[in-house]
Amino acid sequence: PTSAPAAAKPSGPKPRVAIGSKNFTEQLIVGNIVAALLEDAGYPVDRKLNLGGTAVVHQALVNGDVDAYVEYTGTGLIALLRLPPDTDPRNVYNTVKREYEAQFKSTWLQPWGFNNTYAVTMRADRAAELGARKVSDLKDRAGSLTFGATQEFATRPDGLPGLQDTYGMKFNEVRAMDPGLMYQAVGSRQVDVISAFATDGRIPALNLLTLEDDLKFFPPYFAAPVVRQDLLEKDPTIADLLNKLGGKIDDKAMAALNLQVDQDKKEPDEVAKAYLKEQGLIR
Repeated sequence: PTSAPAAAKPSGPKPRVAIGSKNFTEQLIVGNIVAALLEDAGYPVDRKLNLGGTAVVHQALVNGDVDAYVEYTGTGLIALLRLPPDTDPRNVYNTVKREYEAQFKSTWLQPWGFNNTYAVTMRADRAAELGARKVSDLKDRAGSLTFGATQEFATRPDGLPGLQDTYGMKFNEVRAMDPGLMYQAVGSRQVDVISAFATDGRIPALNLLTLEDDLKFFPPYFAAPVVRQDLLEKDPTIADLLNKLGGKIDDKAMAALNLQVDQDKKEPDEVAKAYLKEQGLIR
């Protein structure tokens, strides 16, 4: 009879999984990587990608609108848990894992390897004009410089407010802009400095220079899937599946994937699937 309870089957149907992501290239790629891995293993997947900034996607996870998304350890620590900064990657990971389990009914799986930290970045020629190699070199000049940042970076404690406090400087003007537009703006000299993402392939492609964070303001931002515990209780094998990417993607590899979308104009899902096939992780 078709009405028999699913639990009667030794291996019931696989649970439907909703995958979220934030609204920038890397997030669309990693969201598609998670989705494609699960689909290949027979899970029905709802892609809820490009939801918005950190707060929006985190809320979707807490509410159960999404079951999983890829987050960054430093973001979890400072922007979401509102805990003090820490520069030790292992400590940060252990703290977010423990606190998410206690507060958000979610857990962190193994980090994938890359550290997408914020990077204070300028055109290489503009940095040379100013003699700037590290962030503290901007201290005496910030008053005449324009800073281009995402809305999120402009307001986050681990973003511009904290950066300016730590380095004791204040930029003349801050322009909040879409992540993609930041790179165009610095490239065309509309802004002097931007808060780039360290794993963004456009940094080398546009001949930009990342200034050294010499006062070690930014925490580590290692990427890892964050998954609701109720999903893992239903099906613990999901953790094993996503942990196949543990330590697999370094900064350079992630930057190359990002560039395929940002520069070569490939679709994020196409880039994600090609990567997984190349790694022998999907059929």
